[in-house]
Amino acid sequence: MLKRISIYGLSLVLILSLNLGCTAIQNSNKTQRGAAIGAAGGALVGGLIGGNLTGALIGAAVGGGAGALIGNKMDKQADRIEEAVPGAEVKRVGEGIHIIFDDKSGVSFAFDSADLTETAKDNLDAVAEVFLEFPDTDLMIEGHTDNVGDENYNMKLSKRRADAVVTYLKSKGVAGNRFSVEAFGETRPRFDNMTKEGQAKNRRVEIGVAANEEMIQDAKAQAN
Repeated sequence: MLKRISIYGLSLVLILSLNLGCTAIQNSNKTQRGAAIGAAGGALVGGLIGGNLTGALIGAAVGGGAGALIGNKMDKQADRIEEAVPGAEVKRVGEGIHIIFDDKSGVSFAFDSADLTETAKDNLDAVAEVFLEFPDTDLMIEGHTDNVGDENYNMKLSKRRADAVVTYLKSKGVAGNRFSVEAFGETRPRFDNMTKEGQAKNRRVEIGVAANEEMIQDAKAQAN
């Protein structure tokens, strides 16, 4: 079922989590970071640490009547994405959508690889159709890795993974000017890197969907 996250409630959780945990995480080594994620409570804590899309989507919120209109459109788009790729984690955050493609979604990556599998391409085909159906959004793409190997290499690998998804979606007709790309390497795990299962889940790409300027201006005009 689609997850909808309150802006203010999530913001409070983020502030508390960051105050309690960021210093320790930044000062730890890779093994300690992986163990801390697992001990701290699994997916919830991992989700708060993973990436910056939640904050970006909250920061992009317009609010008011225009925000409500944008939110309604995003509800429809999020539902369509869930239908297209049932295994993907799709969350409504603020006035946007946060999509997590990991091993459950079929859009996953083998160890030390940025190659898309045939299953991944099939699922991205379905997502591309939704993005074409809703053209008035910006797409923020994040690439991630597990913590095995050199940190600098993993940063480059995460960029290659994000670029692979962008290149494929563009080949299916999604406009290139809708995309922004950010690489995080191994620095934003969502799951315990001390296990093979956790490592597989951390080899992932995440997508943030936010209203573009045209949608925002149309919503403001309607609200007024």
